[in-house]
Amino acid sequence: MDDKARGSQIVRVSIIGILANVALAGFKAAIGLLSHSIAITLDAVNNLSDAASSAITIVGTKLASKPADRAHPYGFGRIEYLTAMIVSAIVLWAGLTSLVESIKGILNPQTPSYDTVGLVIVGVAVVVKLVLGRYVSAAGKRLDADALTASGADATFDAIISASTLVAALLYLFCGISVEAWLGAVISIVIVKSGVDMMREALNKVLGERVDASLARGIKQTTCEVEGVQGAYDLILSDYGPQRLWGSVHVEVDENTTALEIDRITRSIQTEVYKEHSVILHTVGVYAKNTTESGPTYAIRAALDEIVANEPHVLQVHGLYVDEKLKGVTFDLVIAFESGNREAVRLRVVDQMHERFPDYAFVAVLDSDVSD
Repeated sequence: MDDKARGSQIVRVSIIGILANVALAGFKAAIGLLSHSIAITLDAVNNLSDAASSAITIVGTKLASKPADRAHPYGFGRIEYLTAMIVSAIVLWAGLTSLVESIKGILNPQTPSYDTVGLVIVGVAVVVKLVLGRYVSAAGKRLDADALTASGADATFDAIISASTLVAALLYLFCGISVEAWLGAVISIVIVKSGVDMMREALNKVLGERVDASLARGIKQTTCEVEGVQGAYDLILSDYGPQRLWGSVHVEVDENTTALEIDRITRSIQTEVYKEHSVILHTVGVYAKNTTESGPTYAIRAALDEIVANEPHVLQVHGLYVDEKLKGVTFDLVIAFESGNREAVRLRVVDQMHERFPDYAFVAVLDSDVSD
């Protein structure tokens, strides 16, 4: 699905969400004010914040769909993540505000009053929110739109909260126990937690998250299926917005592979990865792999495997190439972030290799554990 069609569908779903939430907010606000119900009134505020979130989602989607230009060659897709941060701030504000009002209600309680019409409308609101939540969540997953998926989950949770409000009303009518203010506080805490979670998720997107494990394995598998590739490593992906992933990967090929063959291999990798995973690999790096394992080459590889096996923070060694003519050895080390001093681990491995093979020069590249 192209960006224009995807954006249009996100906008349509968001408009439906706005209309539904504004209608519910109006009903709940009227009922809450007439019945002096803090919980119902705060639930109405939550519906308004949901409507505002949908409106901001529309604006963010429109801006994010702008075509790339010279100043922004990777497009404007990350605006969707910034939009999510704004929505999170609105949710947090609504939650904190409602928490303050709930605390006031606990300190200065008022006797609530209910009527049959109000309770029926709240019940209807529960059903509407359940249907809306399912619809929006399904659209979010189908369109790979985090904002819609979160809104759908929030709507479903709102239905549960409204159902709890209805239970509290029935509890008061039949048992004479008023828990309105306390329930309002619980609702407020739930809203605040939701806002914090949304903010954390959006911020992680902006900062750069670890590559999804299943996606990383899928890209490497597709890469290794290209004829001539003997291994795929160092996958790095940059997220420039939903469905906008750019990256690079390193591959091992036979040391006798010609430049023309390497060109064919790299272009095939880029084509297949985009076709299978919609990921643009702007760079395919190449490692040369020894064609035969002669005596020195075999001994060096075996020694390196033995040394890294005793280094708990070395996650992987790859790209090993032994140049027996120049007496040079190159390889990459993937060292865990938890090691504390990754450079010290790299130097320790190099020193041990040099002790065993003093006639060879060793160059070890320090790699980060950025993908599975």
